[in-house]
Parts: sequence; C-alpha cells; structure tokens
Amino acid sequence: MYRTVHSFRRCTVTLVASTSLAATALLAAPQATAAVAGEHRDTGAPLSRATVAADAQTREAAGVTNLARSADETAGSYFDAKTKRFVVNVTDRSDLRSLRSSGVSTRLVTFSRAQLSKVTRTLETKASIPGTSWAMNPRTNKVAVQADRSVSRSQMGRLRSVTSGFGDKVSVRRVAGRLSTDALGGGEAIWAQGGERCSLGFSVRSGSSYSFLTAGHCTDVASTWYEDSGRSVLAGTNGRGSFPGDDYGIVSTPGPGYGDVDLYNGSYRDITTSGNAYVGQRVLRSGSTTGLWGGKVRALNATVNYAEGSVYGLIRTNVCAEPGDSGGSLFAGSTALGLTSGGSGNCRTGGTTYFQPVTEALSVYGVSVY
Repeated sequence: MYRTVHSFRRCTVTLVASTSLAATALLAAPQATAAVAGEHRDTGAPLSRATVAADAQTREAAGVTNLARSADETAGSYFDAKTKRFVVNVTDRSDLRSLRSSGVSTRLVTFSRAQLSKVTRTLETKASIPGTSWAMNPRTNKVAVQADRSVSRSQMGRLRSVTSGFGDKVSVRRVAGRLSTDALGGGEAIWAQGGERCSLGFSVRSGSSYSFLTAGHCTDVASTWYEDSGRSVLAGTNGRGSFPGDDYGIVSTPGPGYGDVDLYNGSYRDITTSGNAYVGQRVLRSGSTTGLWGGKVRALNATVNYAEGSVYGLIRTNVCAEPGDSGGSLFAGSTALGLTSGGSGNCRTGGTTYFQPVTEALSVYGVSVY
C-alpha cells in the first residue's frame, strides 16, 4: 500500500450520522510510494524486550487454550497480572486435577460456559437494545452487561427484567458516554469520496494480491478510499465488508504496503503474525485521530448493540478511542489482534472500545498479514 505524510492525522470527520452506539477503528494509512512486500520502517534496532515478551505471552496463551480444550467443561480463561500466570476456570474437579498436572493454573468456579451462554442467548433474543453490550467475564464468572446513557429508564427496566431471573450469573451497570459507530479510529488515515475518514488496520496479502483491512462499517460507507482529505492519491478500491453481525472490511490496493503500524512517535511496529486476544492481555491500538493508546483486554466474545444492528464476537477493552479511529489496529508485540469497531467515552476521560478479531477477517478473505 502507500503511505502519506502525516499533516492530516489530527483532522476529524464523523464517519456515520450520529447513532446511539459508537464504533472505532484503527487503520494504517496508505503510502505515497509502493513498498517492497514485508518491508517496514524500523530503525534497524532489535525488537524491544517488551515486544519480545508480548509475543512470547501470546504464544503461551494459545498453548494454554489448547490444553484447556481437552477439559470437559471450562468457563473461560484470563491472564493474572499479579501471579504472571494464565488461569483456566473449570467447574469439574477432575478437570481441575488434570489441568494442574499439565502445569496450568486452574480455578474452580460455579457457572460453566454453557450456563453463561444461555444468559447471552436470552439477552440476544429479548434485550438487544441499542446502547447495550454484554460479554462473559472470566474473572467474575458472570455475564457483564453494560448500558450507555442513551438507554432510557423504561429500557433499563426491560433489561433488568430479562436479567433478574439469572441471579448471580449476570451483572448490570451503566457506563458513561454513548456507544456509536462514528466515534473511534486507529492507525493512519484513509478518506472516502464524501469526506468521511477511517483508519487503516493492517496490510494483508494473498499471493501477489495486496489489500488492507479496516472496519466493515467503513467499507459500508464507500468502496474507494484515498490517502488524503483532498482525495488526490488513491489508497484502494473494491472495498467490501460485513456489518452488522461482524465488523470487518477489505480494500484492494495497487501494490504492497508497509507491513507495520504507526506508533505516532516517529517509529513503527512491524507486524509479523496474527493471533487471538486473551483476557488480561496488555494491548495497543493505533488510530488517525488519537494516535497510540494502550490498555487491557477485559472480555472476549462481546455482543454490542449498535443502532445499525448487533455485532457479535468482539474484544472488549479499556483502551480509549475517538471519532476517526474506526478500522484501526489492535495489536500486542508484533501480533495483529483486532480492528476497531466501536465504543464509548474518549481519550480525555477514558472509555470502553470494542474490536473485531482480526483472525476472522483473515480467514474469511483468505489473506495474511506481512
């Protein structure tokens, strides 16, 4: 792909008309001259110890997940920052002993994944109210339900009525701000013909064909994207995606791009692989409005109810984002994790941001990061 100068990085153009939910995306901006596939702009220094550690932890998380799958019933897993260990929740004592003998830290909990999944299925059929979201929280062994300020008193009553029958399996709380698809973005900027701005997520390839990933609610707005607000330099064409339900999109580019993410400090992070996020993971997101921000993964498989429709299977984080960050990059170390979908709050007071897992998009389009 192509990469432009950064004079327009701080510009903000609302992506979609105001809604009751805000979606964010982090995109890596196109470049003015083609780059050699896989090339990146690091200074030549070795990867930092933090990057190497993050990559190693991502690999360890995948290994723990594979071990946990051998158990009859698990109820999620997470990384415990205090013990520096991954913890797998189980409801069966035989699984507890089996996993511990394999060297995995385990915790006996009350509710199984199947029991908590029943809660989320009921919510999806009876309480898909714009401005609400929910996800299983492995730390609390509950389904954590959130409602933003756009949810009315009567809608809150409906939500509490649906959840009351589940007792300790669920928690419900209000969150600040409004969830919306016009709120967030990361990586470098891309511009639609109508002036809308999103962020580029990751450069991808399939053989000799090159593209970039962004949010599906961005490719819903336009199929052709440019590197600059004046729309004089083409970034990519034939944009297509999936939204709602999912929130990923792909745009074809005229050539290969830099396989990295802008860190907004004059340096870039080379992205060499993709992976799945885990609860408790420290992550970074890059966006064209707010630059680089960090935080932690709070939950997986989250459902978010936007005004345009519900999106499922998202990563919930406490990373902030603002309008224009949509489609941007979520990553840890040199591993691509997600694309900014939506959220609430801002980078002055903090907020919650949701990300489309990148592995699903890569699988659907048959592409890989480089």
